[in-house]
Amino acid sequence: MSAIALETFAEQLARAHAAVPTALPGPAFCALAEQVLAVLFPERAARPLAGTDAVAATLYHLQVELAALLSEVPGLPTPPAPLAAGLFGGLPALRAALLLDAQATLAADPAAQDLAEILSTYPGFYATALHRLAHALHQRDVPRLPRLLSEYAHQRTGVDIHPGARIGPAFCIDHGTGIVIGETAVIGAHVQLYQGVTLGALSVTKALQGLKRHPTIEDHVVVYANATILGGSTVIGPHSVIGGNVWLTESVPSHSRVYHRAQLRMARQDDPAGELMFSI
Repeated sequence: MSAIALETFAEQLARAHAAVPTALPGPAFCALAEQVLAVLFPERAARPLAGTDAVAATLYHLQVELAALLSEVPGLPTPPAPLAAGLFGGLPALRAALLLDAQATLAADPAAQDLAEILSTYPGFYATALHRLAHALHQRDVPRLPRLLSEYAHQRTGVDIHPGARIGPAFCIDHGTGIVIGETAVIGAHVQLYQGVTLGALSVTKALQGLKRHPTIEDHVVVYANATILGGSTVIGPHSVIGGNVWLTESVPSHSRVYHRAQLRMARQDDPAGELMFSI
């Protein structure tokens, strides 16, 4: 690049930078979310806090820090301090909801040893926890930060949940990698999703923005690995089971069993030492 071309390009970038006077505090905000989870669940903390005063002081400090970070976000619907206070006022309910999620995972996963293991190590619980934080911000019309938090969780776990998705209590994500849950999805209570599940839209036309594009999963539904459920009018009735690799674009009633029947053929040579051949 010549000196003249470099100068021209630099001028273009300078104008672009000038048009964004304040960069969002994304990394600091995600780090604060991690600290909040560590206070709510000492299993995630490097060192548990000693006593009520230490916990109260830490929560106060984090609330003040959140208000400071929110002050850097343009277009807030309410002032930063009361917004931060409202969010922290919701922490008891958030912790109760997340404990239900962890208990649902413990009840559903035979590999889970105890609640502490889920709280400290399970990516499904972690993705759900960050989603519930992001959703609280989304409900308060905080711009961009909810999506930053959801993408942070996506990078850490492979679970992609839009902050607008509404998820009921006792939610269980088993394994989790590759799960996608769209913005207008509605998930009821005691729902269990396995890896690779997509709750998506039939169309990504921009004209559908603001409309319900993603399915509704009612209470006590299990969706197994790599199932795809699409469409805003698609409703999975309560107590249904959706099998692995199912592609579903229409509603099913309660207590349904929907599965894909694969055809498996196996052939083997007469010689037991011969090559095994499988056709799937």
